[in-house]
Amino acid sequence: MVPLKVNFVLGLLGVAFLNILVLCMARPGVHYYDFVLKETNFTRLCSTKSMLTVNGSFPGPVIQVRRGDLVYVNVHNQGKYGVTIHWHGVKQPRNPWSDGPENITQCPIQPGTSFTYKVILSDEEGTLWWHAHSDWSRATVHGAFVILPKRGTTYPFAKPYKEQIIVLGSWFKEDLKAIIDEALETGGNPNTSNAHTINGYTGVVNATVCPTGKTFHMLFSYGKTYLLRIVNAVMNDEQFFGIANHKLTVVGSDGAYTKPFTTDYLFITPGQTMDVLVTANQSPSKYYMVSTPYFDSFAEFDNTSVKAIIEYEGKYSPPKSIPLPNLPAYNNESAAQNFTVLLRSLASKEHPVNVPKKITKRIFITISLNLLPCPAGKTCKGPFNQTMSASLNNISDVPKYVQEGDNYIESVFFLNRGINGVFGKNFPNQPKIFDFTGDVTNISQYTTQGTKVIPIEYGEKVELVFQGTAIQSPENHPMHLHGFSFYLVGIGTGNFSKSDIKNYNLVDPPEVNTIGIPRKGWAAIRFTANNPGVWFMHCHLERHASWGMDTVIIVKEGRTRASRMLPPPAYMPPCTI
Repeated sequence: MVPLKVNFVLGLLGVAFLNILVLCMARPGVHYYDFVLKETNFTRLCSTKSMLTVNGSFPGPVIQVRRGDLVYVNVHNQGKYGVTIHWHGVKQPRNPWSDGPENITQCPIQPGTSFTYKVILSDEEGTLWWHAHSDWSRATVHGAFVILPKRGTTYPFAKPYKEQIIVLGSWFKEDLKAIIDEALETGGNPNTSNAHTINGYTGVVNATVCPTGKTFHMLFSYGKTYLLRIVNAVMNDEQFFGIANHKLTVVGSDGAYTKPFTTDYLFITPGQTMDVLVTANQSPSKYYMVSTPYFDSFAEFDNTSVKAIIEYEGKYSPPKSIPLPNLPAYNNESAAQNFTVLLRSLASKEHPVNVPKKITKRIFITISLNLLPCPAGKTCKGPFNQTMSASLNNISDVPKYVQEGDNYIESVFFLNRGINGVFGKNFPNQPKIFDFTGDVTNISQYTTQGTKVIPIEYGEKVELVFQGTAIQSPENHPMHLHGFSFYLVGIGTGNFSKSDIKNYNLVDPPEVNTIGIPRKGWAAIRFTANNPGVWFMHCHLERHASWGMDTVIIVKEGRTRASRMLPPPAYMPPCTI
């Protein structure tokens, strides 16, 4: 028999051990990554090009951490141009200094210098991504950001057999900077990509056409279930995605869980991520995984599909022709919207929904493609020999820092002391009213230029309605807000009206950070302005963002220490003109 005193001591040691174990499980992990930006040669479509990469890979390295962890990423720029990195979907509570949009929250990391990002995770869980936020460099500088559940917890679905990251991307034979520089100089549309990619491969399978073409392969073991972590890093096209003969079960989007639903295809916009389960329950063989563009406008676009191959393990006769998934037509607007409305938050005890009910600030924003006059003495390549532009509430953003060598965040660090004159704080809460999606013959296609932001008081309950218009060339617009996830409470076609409010989903709306606004339609989002700082909001089609379809939301600081921005780091990349 063990003496009572020994039992007591052992008991105390056991309790102490459990307390230490619980503390270790609760304490966030700290992770360190080194990103080296450098030019690397890649061969695709029978041609070789030098392009900017992180650590020489395309897509770039995967960051994998756990919910609530802290990540430091030291970025060394050995490239030719200044670059910044954005942690897409990470809220960065009180820390806009490391959010990354160029000249909004920082100036570029110049060649030959380094900058360390402090990436603060909060309630994100699932798949997000990171990418460059300078010019068009995100086409080659991007990668997945995987956030696992906290230790001691697990997924709200059966643990998959294996996980696979799927990054959808764009391939340009030309130099990216040259493409956008020429488009902005001439006022015309930028050249389209030459192909789409899956995990960096263009999916060229006919060796007689292109001996250098490669296709991504994924092995399936019969009867097993796989978790696909899908990132849409495509530059200018939404995508339909599917796997021949296999159902897809969506369980997460934009770093939050969803109520599972099963579908034959995904509709995923640039900027969005989705977590998808697929079970290997078909006859052992080979099947195509395909991503193909969705485009609902009149402009030229990259109408190429990209294929990867699902290959079952084991012995079997290969098929004479690999089956393809039956995806919607490239311009099927109903298929795009029908998929989006299926997204619902999990809304469980472990993953609750906190939709603002009593709104204290309402913002209504029209989204348009526009024209600007061609500068005197120039020949422009836009419609009617004018310059292509884009706007929110008929304002095409032209940041003053281009002329003044300043940036937004340095101008508003002490928000409670007032906003200085680097930009205007009078971005309109609503536009001039007209029949937005009807006959716009008598509505000017021209926009105004400006540098105006949306100031919001700390703690406001915000409803923001995005309204697409029929001006110039209507199409779907994936709108992304930095610093927040928001609830998509309503979406529809035509003009938004107050009667649409009664159909809002305030029970289990999806919590996302990017949402496609339907062509000539609208979407309503809600969020609580509880993250003080300077937060970029823009269309995630790069050509639209380059034309000025963006603005800045400034959430003012509150009165408590916990409602104020963190101090800036000791070193920030200096601003240069």
